[in-house]
Amino acid sequence: MYTQSISVEGLRLLVIDDDVDTRQILKILFELEGAKVITVASASEAIKLISQFKPDILISDISLPDEDGYSLLAKIRGLMAEQGKQIPAIALTGYTREEDRIYAFASGFQSHLCKPINLDELVYEVANLSGCKSAVCLAGEMRS
Repeated sequence: MYTQSISVEGLRLLVIDDDVDTRQILKILFELEGAKVITVASASEAIKLISQFKPDILISDISLPDEDGYSLLAKIRGLMAEQGKQIPAIALTGYTREEDRIYAFASGFQSHLCKPINLDELVYEVANLSGCKSAVCLAGEMRS
């Protein structure tokens, strides 16, 4: 456990993972922490709802059934740029080599976390990327 006080309350999170158990665990975890969470199983589902949901943070698996997380992130960033918004993204993946980590960062992810997931680390990363450490975030308010 981290000793630093963190909060993700009020954040809007989009979780993209084809594993149903991962989606359920992350939805429960972040909802208990006060976040609004939508989970989807594919890149196409994510693209369909990104404009309506307007997430503060994206958490995506790299290996998705219809498209990889790298190209999905590029598409989402393009859509968000049209709206004048930049969305931080976390890669959650079984790809654990240093080259995979480097490629994830080069593709635009701000964080690369390996499966199996360390839930404390994931919550910390979400709070860190949103600027919500040591304080409760108001809905949609990102601090940098």
